Amino acid sequence: MIRQLVASYVLLVAVALVAFTAPVAVTLTQQVYGDAEGSARREAQVAALVLATDDESSRQALVQLMAAYAQQTPGRLDVLPAVGGPPVAPDDTAFTEALDGREYLRWGHADALGADGLVIALPARAPDGTVVGAVRVSFPSKPLTDRLWEIWGFRAILAVIVLAIAAASGVLLARRLTRPLRELNRMASRLRDGDLTARAAETGPAETRTLASTLNTATGTIDTLVGAQRAFIGDASHQLRTPLTALRLSLDNIADEVEDPYVREDVERATAEVVRMSRMVNGLLTLARAEAAVTSPEPVKLADAVADRFESWRAVADERGVTLRHEPTEPDLRALASPGHLEQVLDNVLSNALEVSPDDATITVRSFRDDGKAIIEVVDHGPGMPAADRQRAFDRFWRGRGLTGSGGSGLGLAIVKQLVTDDGGTVSLHDAEAGGLRVRIALRTPASPTSGG
Repeated sequence: MIRQLVASYVLLVAVALVAFTAPVAVTLTQQVYGDAEGSARREAQVAALVLATDDESSRQALVQLMAAYAQQTPGRLDVLPAVGGPPVAPDDTAFTEALDGREYLRWGHADALGADGLVIALPARAPDGTVVGAVRVSFPSKPLTDRLWEIWGFRAILAVIVLAIAAASGVLLARRLTRPLRELNRMASRLRDGDLTARAAETGPAETRTLASTLNTATGTIDTLVGAQRAFIGDASHQLRTPLTALRLSLDNIADEVEDPYVREDVERATAEVVRMSRMVNGLLTLARAEAAVTSPEPVKLADAVADRFESWRAVADERGVTLRHEPTEPDLRALASPGHLEQVLDNVLSNALEVSPDDATITVRSFRDDGKAIIEVVDHGPGMPAADRQRAFDRFWRGRGLTGSGGSGLGLAIVKQLVTDDGGTVSLHDAEAGGLRVRIALRTPASPTSGG
């Protein structure tokens, strides 16, 4: 914005300079050439009067006048008597016009000088009006052009200095005008990073003061709401988990004392429902925390994150003979993820993959770079998922056949989508090449130190 303001200010000054300078340039140019024409005409008129006086002293004066003009100016003065002078060439338009009694004036090539310039010719008339000769003054245009270049060169340098001063003052003015906006931008950056205590100084013009006050009030309200939500999450965690844990312990005690197989079956069925309800509560709390938390993504090495989660799930996989395999194309590939998000995403996806994969199968995790994104793909050999179901798989509490086990809560992929979206990424489901499901997670990569200028 500062750059645009400075550019607009300098452009305005430049337009003003051109608007005031262009008419002056035209007037000054006309004046310089007009003065040259007036001076040449006066010299020609004096020479014509001397030429018209036909005596010895006049002829000597005319010779002196011609010599003086040649010495004192870069031009040349020529005279031609009408009778007794050298013949006039047919293409000598200046003398021809003057001998016919007409004034000749033209800017162009001056034959007497062999250069471009002014040629003016006047008739010399006797007292009775008879043309007795002609006078021609040739003056080169180079001295005039050099003079104009000097004048406009100085003005051009002055204009550059004025524009430089305008640019410097424009920068100062623009920085002063945009200071409140920069304060608001810093506040927005802190809010983006999760600092809900950020406030903007209410300074500057009335409009920015009003905007800063509104943002400060809104941020305070958001801080209060997020605080209340986090308090609710903590209370719900305690109030919901404790009764479910107590209920499961009670059912386990009843199952140990019951000998009737029908009653035992009912108790086990109830225990399974309590376990599923506990998972659902845990999933809801996890999802609520993900929605409430505002954190700043940090670079995470994908190979390390995958290896860490493989260690956690290896015991479960070995029990069923499932092989966990990681295929990285860049061992040092990093992605931007909030602390703990990528680990939780991998846990949910690997948990689903282990539930649907047959014994002795292989679960493959691929990590690579594609179109500037860090990609993680988890491929299983389960039953896969129809295209219609893939559209609903990220809905809360949706449980597709073949995606989760009987004890699934239907919140795993909803949590995955929430966490990935919070980090500026995307997640999608696709058919695997050899059957099964392929979960594709795309995350942002850290900016290169040399990028961005």
